[in-house]
Amino acid sequence: MRPLACLILGYCAACTAAPDARLTAAVPGIETLIGESGADVAVAFRTLDGRSEWLRRADESFHAASTMKVPVLIELYRQAHAGQVRLDDTLLIKNEFHSLADGSAYTLRPEDDSEQDLYGATGQTRTLAQLDELMITVSSNLATNLLMQKLGVDNIRAGVHALGADGMQVVRGVEDGKAFERGMNNTTTARALLILMQSIAEGRAVDADSSRAMVAVLERQTLNDRIPAGLPPGTRVAHKTGEITRIQHDAAIVYAPRPFVLVVLTRGIEDPNQSATLTAEITRRLYKATQSPST
Repeated sequence: MRPLACLILGYCAACTAAPDARLTAAVPGIETLIGESGADVAVAFRTLDGRSEWLRRADESFHAASTMKVPVLIELYRQAHAGQVRLDDTLLIKNEFHSLADGSAYTLRPEDDSEQDLYGATGQTRTLAQLDELMITVSSNLATNLLMQKLGVDNIRAGVHALGADGMQVVRGVEDGKAFERGMNNTTTARALLILMQSIAEGRAVDADSSRAMVAVLERQTLNDRIPAGLPPGTRVAHKTGEITRIQHDAAIVYAPRPFVLVVLTRGIEDPNQSATLTAEITRRLYKATQSPST
């Protein structure tokens, strides 16, 4: 558990940040860009030095899509740090879960998942670390549900609360159709994801070693058409994307010369390429406004 004083200190620098003239000047253009897209867009941006911040609709709730895998990642490392699990512990691969709606069994469809190879491993075992890698880097839904079943949804929720990110609501596993029909969905705000990603960046999510390990996994993310696409080539980015129909998100720690955390949530754009381009352009403008002129 993170001490309350540590959490408070982690937020205060940004809360008292003086206005950033270059960032302030860039905001109207970004607002115009967003307005022209016709989408619902939430943005949470904060430099890790605490001197610049921009929040846009940051407390508005969105379907979390696969960004809910970030708190699962954090809970895995919290339990490993506490000695409750080991990353080399193994789990039996099975494709049967129970709906939050009524407890009935359901299975995941490989064709609806971003990764299919794990389905062919049914009856075999994989380590928690291997499942974590699949959950983050290729956004495997099957790996996610297996980890959530092992770690416990209540524990994941408690970890989110302990970090002060209550805008992230993890209530169920992925592809629980009956729960979805009843409106029982995982949701998030941009602020909540900013808090979670900043806690990892600053080594506060669990401890410094665990945070470094989480950053390393997030850096191996394979879907890089959003926030990374708006950055200079070679910029280190540790991030997690999320996408379902007409919804596309990205939450990142960006290791620019002046590092920052950026979350962009979008809703309402039919073409995912268009929403990815919008996120990349928002990123590009924020980067330009907050890095030194020479970077």
